[in-house]
Amino acid sequence: MPAQLIDGKAISAKVREEVAADVRHLIDTTGVEPHLVAVLVGDDPASAIYVRGKQKACEKAGIRSTLHRLPAETTQQQLTDLVQQLNADATVHGILVQLPLPDQIDPVAIIDAVAPEKDVDCFHPENVGLMVQGRPRFLPCTPHGCQRLLIESDVETSGKHAVVLGRSEIVGKPMALLLMQRGLAADATVTVCHSRTRDLAEQVRQADILVAAIGRPKFVTADMVKPGAVVIDVGINRVDDGIVGDVDFEPVREIASAITPVPGGVGPMTIAVLLQNTLKAARLLAEQSAG
Repeated sequence: MPAQLIDGKAISAKVREEVAADVRHLIDTTGVEPHLVAVLVGDDPASAIYVRGKQKACEKAGIRSTLHRLPAETTQQQLTDLVQQLNADATVHGILVQLPLPDQIDPVAIIDAVAPEKDVDCFHPENVGLMVQGRPRFLPCTPHGCQRLLIESDVETSGKHAVVLGRSEIVGKPMALLLMQRGLAADATVTVCHSRTRDLAEQVRQADILVAAIGRPKFVTADMVKPGAVVIDVGINRVDDGIVGDVDFEPVREIASAITPVPGGVGPMTIAVLLQNTLKAARLLAEQSAG
């Protein structure tokens, strides 16, 4: 029997409706209009598509959205100056610098330059540290989007063995941290695997819950998946015949109990959590102003 399909489009629509209602309430009660500013450096087509999607989602949720487009030859100092201007602007609640950046710009330095209270991507080391301690200001967009998919799909994680395939700063590491925290879609025993893991297929095969975020098209094959496992595919890989995930979807669907499609799985959730974080940033500022 094929696995249950975890519908990220439907679940993200529910989250966006929640955000839109809360945005209206915030504006009505405080007059604060949540405002997300995206910064796009250069003309990477994939980045431009992502930013457009984020802007459209903001508009539908009632969040003000501004885009700064900078040329590919922008210097590190010029980008830093813009970030500092946005940090100082009280009408801006969230700052999103779209990655990747051109080679002449150090992305770590730019991430560090964003004010932590406006870091709605949850990349700043202060926000990462708070998350590690279990008292997050914001939650990282893609990992928390995966968590929400598990929650909405009634997937039991407590005491289960979760395997995270990939160790990136954006997905793999924070995903592992969230799964081992206390609470909903957490309390799991977590193994992190990567390209240097010995007996990788055997390690992945132990997973009750598998999060694939290794960035290789159809890397996870059916023989690597434990029967009845829940598979969350974070990968977005452009190949000759379209977009595929890190999981070989059709064969794995015959083995797993639940699986996310690509596209239409994790991707929409990433944007939904970004909206949540922008709303929270605006709320925090409203509370500070009221206090």
